[in-house]
Amino acid sequence: MTQNAELSPTDWVREQTEKILENGTTEGVTVMDRPIILVTTTGAKSGKQRYVPVMRVEHGGSYAMIASKGGTPEHPAWYHNVVANPQVQVQDGTQTGTFVAREVTGDERQEWWDRSVDAYPPYAEYQEKTSRIIPVFVLEPAS
Repeated sequence: MTQNAELSPTDWVREQTEKILENGTTEGVTVMDRPIILVTTTGAKSGKQRYVPVMRVEHGGSYAMIASKGGTPEHPAWYHNVVANPQVQVQDGTQTGTFVAREVTGDERQEWWDRSVDAYPPYAEYQEKTSRIIPVFVLEPAS
C-alpha cells in the first residue's frame, strides 16, 4: 500500500498489519470477528507514514474512523496525525484509495457513531469508560 510506512509498536496491531501486508488484503483480518480496514496516516510531527488498522464502518463509499483507544482518557496517537494531515490512504479488502478525513460533530457524528456501535458494539462501553467525547472522523474519497 505505502512503501515506507511504519508498523505499530503494539504487538497485536503490528501483527494485524503484517498479515494484511503479507496477504495483500484486509479480508480475513478481524477484531472480535469484525472486519477491519487499513488506514495509512502521516505523522503530525515526524511526517512519517504510519499504518492504522481500524474497524470497518462503511456507508455510501465513506468510512468512519473512531478515536476510541479503548476508552482511555487520551486520544490515540493517530488522532493528532489525522487532524494535522487529513489526507489518508484506505485499504478495504484489496481496494485502495485516497481519502480525506474530517472530524464530525452534532447529528452527523451521532449517525456515524450509531453505525460504528452497530459494527463494533464495544465502542459504547469505551464511551462509558471515559469522560472525553470519543472523536469520530468520516473518511471521504478525495476528488
